[in-house]
Amino acid sequence: MENLTGKTALITGGSRGIGFGIAAELLKAGMSVAITSRQESAAQEAAQRLQSLNAGQVLGIAADVRNLDAQVKSVARVLQAWGRLDLVVANAGIGHFGSVESLSPEQWRETIDINLTGVFYTVKASLEALKASQGYCITIASLAGTNFFAGGSAYNASKFGLVGFTQAVMLDLRQYGIRVSTIMPGSVSSHFNQRTPGMDDDWKIQPEDIGQLIADLMRLHPRTLPSKIEVRPTRPPKG
Repeated sequence: MENLTGKTALITGGSRGIGFGIAAELLKAGMSVAITSRQESAAQEAAQRLQSLNAGQVLGIAADVRNLDAQVKSVARVLQAWGRLDLVVANAGIGHFGSVESLSPEQWRETIDINLTGVFYTVKASLEALKASQGYCITIASLAGTNFFAGGSAYNASKFGLVGFTQAVMLDLRQYGIRVSTIMPGSVSSHFNQRTPGMDDDWKIQPEDIGQLIADLMRLHPRTLPSKIEVRPTRPPKG
């Protein structure tokens, strides 16, 4: 079993929700963690909350995944701070939902730019650092990457694309000893799509559960790669 103490991670969209839960669990496992957010204030406030866990070192970075240069600079910040990058989690995402009749071109572009192109930029920016560490790259997709639904044209397109992208990248990069996985959660209790989690969400996957899963993947012997992982709530409400 791999020891995570001293390893480092970069998590996009880490100021809340799934990204924040992943960061907290990796810190508890002994890793140093950098999180990004589009807003500097959000990145720093989340970093302070994570630092209060009294676990590993935390770095908050303002970066938009739609900007390749911002992703390159984020990786450079991690390397400057800790000298290595062992794990990249491409987590930043957005959801615009509605019939194709009502979906605006701006909503379509934002969904694809963040959920798909933003992941490409994140992976592209981190390649050389991951080659050096023979590290791990994980994308956060969704069960919506295999299950389409009415009102999900933009979101489905972005997540179907993300699943395919990640699996192709896995084949591209394993020759360097880089492991690549995509995690496809079902219902998660998070702030996704501007909602606030409450007691009614206790049945859902919790953000820290995804963090525990990623820590387990990191600990797995490098010879073995779960490349695509579907995750569901154990007991959803009866419909």
